[in-house]
Amino acid sequence: MTLPSGLCLVTGATGFVGSAVARVLLKAGHPVRVLARPRSDRRNLKNLSVEIAQGSLEDPDSLAAAVAGCRYLFHVAADYRLWVPDPESMFRANVGGTRELMQAAQAAGVERIVYTSSVATLGIVPGGVADEETPSRAEDMIGPYKRSKFDAEAVVRELVAERPLPAVIVNPSTPIGPGDIKPTPTGRLIVEAARGRVPGFVDTGLNVVHVEDVAVGHLLAAEFGKIGRRYILGGENLSLAEILAEVARLTGRRPPSFKIPYAAILPVAAAAEAIARLTGREPFVTLDGARMSKKKMFFSSARAVRELGYAPRPARQAIADAVAWFKANGYLG
Repeated sequence: MTLPSGLCLVTGATGFVGSAVARVLLKAGHPVRVLARPRSDRRNLKNLSVEIAQGSLEDPDSLAAAVAGCRYLFHVAADYRLWVPDPESMFRANVGGTRELMQAAQAAGVERIVYTSSVATLGIVPGGVADEETPSRAEDMIGPYKRSKFDAEAVVRELVAERPLPAVIVNPSTPIGPGDIKPTPTGRLIVEAARGRVPGFVDTGLNVVHVEDVAVGHLLAAEFGKIGRRYILGGENLSLAEILAEVARLTGRRPPSFKIPYAAILPVAAAAEAIARLTGREPFVTLDGARMSKKKMFFSSARAVRELGYAPRPARQAIADAVAWFKANGYLG
């Protein structure tokens, strides 16, 4: 089965995951329109044959114009920061913007929607591996980003049930790889580790996945996904120590061996956020990030493998491609 050709709107295509989704759609032969702010950083769109619709999630009129004539919608855009001086702006984009876009898409007759959520909305299994059915509650969400994504996913599920909205939900884990221009919090960690600036590690873990596999997973979800169903798009579960050791191996450095006690991270994060409030620059360590590090965020992609034909590559390859891209683009000095 191949997704019938049709115009695709991709939101967030100037960003990391969104640009990867746009490239996968173009490779599959679909015409692509992207939603972009007038002054957005468009380096990730370089050499991509896409139509640009200017607008933002906070501008409902621009959303209606962007989805007009589209057969498919891939809503990847989100305000993704672990520290934000104004949480309300994040909720306006991630929750309010998602509702406006879903309603505009339905009014425009869009046939299939893939909404990019996050494993951040899912529950955690202490000492185990979570999946799409692991329960979670709003009060479990640490920080405004997780809470805004939890609320936005609830909006999509509500519209699926009520309207019904033709949406499939994907929950990427921790994507890494080429095109992380910002970079993301995990990308920043890889950059600092590659430069030898991470002296130690906390006892935590992540599910690491190649960004290009996440992008392919979006197309598979559009083709084979069931309306209203969640699909985790992940890779391998690795401890932070294992991730840092692999970065060290790739860069010829000695991996950090100092295990940092959790209690020592909190005051450092508090101080970093205090400085950030004065400078306006995002801190490298945040209180929300420190609180999340108490848990190993391990997930299973078995449903996506079984129902979508999803086949992620080894995490080691994802880390290698991320390091190589950061090096080639001058991030490592």
